[in-house]
Amino acid sequence: MERKGLIRITTIPLSLEKLLEGQLAFMKDYFEIVAISAEPERLESYAKKEGVRFFPLELTRKITPIKDIVAVFRLYQFLKKEKPSIVHTHTPKAGIVGMMAAWLAGIPNRLHTVAGLPLMEATGFKRTILDFVEKLTYRFATRVYPNSQGLYDFIISEKFTKSSKLSIIANGSSNGIDTDHFNPTNFSESDKISLRDKWKIPQNNFLFIFVGRLVKDKGINELIAAFSKLSKSKSNISLLLVGPFENDLDPLSPESLKSIGENPNIYSIGYQNDVRPYLAIANALVFPSYREGFPNVVMQAGAMGLPSIVTDINGCNEIVQQGVNGLIVPPKNEEALYEAMEQMATKALMHSSLKSSARKIIVEKYNRKEVWEALLAEYRKCVNDVL
Repeated sequence: MERKGLIRITTIPLSLEKLLEGQLAFMKDYFEIVAISAEPERLESYAKKEGVRFFPLELTRKITPIKDIVAVFRLYQFLKKEKPSIVHTHTPKAGIVGMMAAWLAGIPNRLHTVAGLPLMEATGFKRTILDFVEKLTYRFATRVYPNSQGLYDFIISEKFTKSSKLSIIANGSSNGIDTDHFNPTNFSESDKISLRDKWKIPQNNFLFIFVGRLVKDKGINELIAAFSKLSKSKSNISLLLVGPFENDLDPLSPESLKSIGENPNIYSIGYQNDVRPYLAIANALVFPSYREGFPNVVMQAGAMGLPSIVTDINGCNEIVQQGVNGLIVPPKNEEALYEAMEQMATKALMHSSLKSSARKIIVEKYNRKEVWEALLAEYRKCVNDVL
């Protein structure tokens, strides 16, 4: 029997690599898959790793109407030729371009995953435009999958679409976690000692870690301020920042940049292909983001046995249970973040208790294979419903 076609689209290949790692390789046993994204060379590398076909499409992360119209037309032509059964998009720009092109091409199953909404932090005319684009994306889609309950509730409250079009796959998350890969037992004590030595992080310091883009929306300004205050009274703490700056899209404050450069206890090491060794040497994750879908890094940290300090936003407050596997603080609240970090670093019994539950919760609720199987069941249902 001929396999049905499945097109997966993100704005940039990094989203395919990090949000959907391994998923397309799993699905290729059931569907004929094409990965679509910008950055041809990186996309080709990803497609070869997953064992799927690819089609490069120029997409931007900014508001670029003319380029977006060109992308819709190119994608429409490709879809008319391919005639896939399913087009599944992720990320806002890929969503509107992919869903519009798929609708124009008459693709029967047009699926869009919502894994975070930049519009949550937008205001004024920009918010109006982004709201309109989001509603239009959902109108072109046949099914929409918010990857957390909080996003589901937000979409309903904003009247972006009707509830009958929405559902959450498994317990949330776009891809789940490979709990064998993210396992603290993969790293020996000597591995951890060597890595701390490499970056000159004192072996006995309590190490907070942040993993992600170093931007305002991730709460980095508050994190740097809170840590700077805490480090004045506690000398045996360090902060490890793993991720790139995005000065053109969402820059940090000059004060934060100055502290990162001058505070000897802050280590900024840029983007790392494998974050596991850095999670292995840390004592707690701090993730004070303003908005998320269902953050992979919080699940990754939990799987590595780390308790987390997160903000009270969707996704984060579904993975972390207050006082069980971490602490939850209000977003954009430097003082609350400072207090939580102080507790985590100074209350050894509390830290030990939170740590003991961290991995167990991830293994029980967010195992990657279960998420994949749930998504495969959804794909099969979609295909069967239109036969």
